[in-house]
Parts: sequence; structure tokens; C-alpha cells
Amino acid sequence: MNEQIIAVDFDGTLCENKWPEIGEPNTNLIGYLIEMRKSFGAKIILWTCRVGEMLDKAVNWCSEHRLEFDAVNENLPHIVERFGSDTRKIFANVYIDDRNFWYNDKRFYIFAMVDSARFVQMNVIIQLTLTMLKTSIRNLACM
Repeated sequence: MNEQIIAVDFDGTLCENKWPEIGEPNTNLIGYLIEMRKSFGAKIILWTCRVGEMLDKAVNWCSEHRLEFDAVNENLPHIVERFGSDTRKIFANVYIDDRNFWYNDKRFYIFAMVDSARFVQMNVIIQLTLTMLKTSIRNLACM
């Protein structure tokens, strides 16, 4: 199976972070996700810390902006079947989140929002030794 699964956060990603309120929409990202679903059959999962009434408000808000989800805070049914349960970690090919960074091959790739709308990969290439990486992770944990 060659489907694209995109997990996307809500506060600070689909909308401006105004927790517990809902901020202004990130219309470029919402449009991108709608287009990925429509043109490429991508599966979209809302992946957020919101629960209960706050989650319902977020899902309704997304629906008002024409963004529908294949799952909300859970894995797609065929992924649950593949792993034998609904694992705590949402399985996706792409994770879009305002607090995202990725480490590979001793380089950090930071995905940042530019102009409150466009996600760009800022290739902040940092050659790290193992010691520097451990220090960075410790510093992040202390924040």
C-alpha cells in the first residue's frame, strides 16, 4: 500500500495558538491538506492534545473550514489491524506540528512556520558530535 498518511496538530498549526480559544486559520496549510486529500487520496489524521468539548470544537471548526479527517487522535483502522492494537503513537508518513524538529545523519532539520502560513524546511544544518547532541537534548528537556 502506497498511501500518504498525514498527521496534523491543531493549536499553533492549523490555527494560531490561542489555547483554549481557537485562533485564526492557517489557510495555506488547510488548503494544502484539502488538496492532498482530494487530488492524491491522502489520509488526514487530526493529532492534538485537545480532548472532550475542546476537541469537538476543534473538529467542528475544521469542518467549517472544509477540512475533514479520516481519524481524530487515533490510528486508521488498517493500521490498528497491522499493529494489532491502536498504538499510543499515531502512525503517519508525515507529521505537521508547530513544535516539530527532525534529527537524521547528525543534522537537524527544523520545520518552521513562515509568515504564519507556509511551512518551509529550514535546512539548519548543524554538524553535531554525539556529545553536542546529548547536551542539546538535555537542554530541550529542561525547557
